[in-house]
Amino acid sequence: MIARAIAFLVICGLTVSLNAQTPPPSTTLFQNVRIFDGKVGQLSGPSYVLVRGNKIERISSTPIAVDRRADTVLIDGGGRTLMPGLIDMHWHTMFVRPTPAALMVADVGYTNLQAGAEATDTLLRGFTTIRDLGGPSFGLKLAIDEGIVAGPRIFPSGAVITITGGHGDFRQLFELPRVLGRPLSRQEALGASMVADSPDEVRVRVREQLMLGATQIKLTAGGGVASPHSPIDVSTFTEPELRAAVEAAQNWGTYVTVHAYTPETIQRAIAAGVKCIEHAHLMDEPTAKLMAERGIWLSIQPFPDEMANVFPPGSDERAKFLEVLAGMDTAYQLAKKYKLKTAFGTDVLFSQALAEQQGALLAKLVRWYTPAETLVMATGINAQLLSLSGKRNPYSGKLGVIEGGAFADLLLVDGNPIEDIKLIADPAKNFVIIMKDGRIYKNTLAR
Repeated sequence: MIARAIAFLVICGLTVSLNAQTPPPSTTLFQNVRIFDGKVGQLSGPSYVLVRGNKIERISSTPIAVDRRADTVLIDGGGRTLMPGLIDMHWHTMFVRPTPAALMVADVGYTNLQAGAEATDTLLRGFTTIRDLGGPSFGLKLAIDEGIVAGPRIFPSGAVITITGGHGDFRQLFELPRVLGRPLSRQEALGASMVADSPDEVRVRVREQLMLGATQIKLTAGGGVASPHSPIDVSTFTEPELRAAVEAAQNWGTYVTVHAYTPETIQRAIAAGVKCIEHAHLMDEPTAKLMAERGIWLSIQPFPDEMANVFPPGSDERAKFLEVLAGMDTAYQLAKKYKLKTAFGTDVLFSQALAEQQGALLAKLVRWYTPAETLVMATGINAQLLSLSGKRNPYSGKLGVIEGGAFADLLLVDGNPIEDIKLIADPAKNFVIIMKDGRIYKNTLAR
């Protein structure tokens, strides 16, 4: 009897506790807004959007009646543009603010605090979702999801998987040779990158990241700019190694994306079953044609000239960046010619100042696309690529669009960004409301 009584009290206690932690959903009604929905490259007429909890409940061209409860927020948009939150498909949450040298020696707690502050700034630039393509972002993602830190939704890859001497291998030469079973290197202990030099090692490293919560897997299939031992022209992983990663990811219902600049590297990855290519700034026409035929995603970045300043004058890294920059226009032209499924990202590393230009980097796409095409890419199209994570997607709802049932990740823009894309480049001035998951993080109309 005593045991039953205790069990009853425990159950009652849990019920009371759960009920106490589940308040009725708050309500926000946007009135008199023009909608860019992330799908069609034009604005609606004057509209009304009802948000209940963290989802969009209703959209109407006529006024919507709501109960005037204490938690109901009415926002008169005054004809401004309501659009989905922006999505950056190539972001490194943990690596924006530290320098490469500091990253390898700084206190981990300090690095995480830097990343948390940067995550808040990212959200306040209007980027409500990012795909993290390398770094130990699992803890920060959890803190954001739990409301401890303000920041964007994170689709984490976990540690970049590389080979000895590949892009992402920041070990010093005195740390060679690598001996299996010995303590991890600093980069591996941090969860920044993991070295794998055989199909079996690749499987282990992929499965580790999936166990930690990766939504997709990132490998560096070719040489890179920022790594000290990684020439651009080098193809790193073999096809069997890449195939091992693809198989392990597919077993978990998700996909592999690879860092790759050159035609040989891209083609090898496609042969192994990779579904998304990062960068591809040096691809040629046969490679672009192959990507189109196979339905491969291209996640490419409009690198700015000033990104060269991240690297010391005369350094190999700076020279490699300039080589990549020289191929960028051709890559975008090929992407348009072959109608590749193209996503937008920035890939900012080691520069808080450059991260502050995140919206301006998006606006640079008008060199190749119309403002409407640019905005659709950074919202609805990017969300389509996110959906490749399948059941590994941690957010069960639609992103990147304004429609009934979609997540309420919304920006109220003071102006029409389809007519003036430069509005996106100055979020502090032009994004008067920033909402993520139904919660308002910025509202200058309330002043």
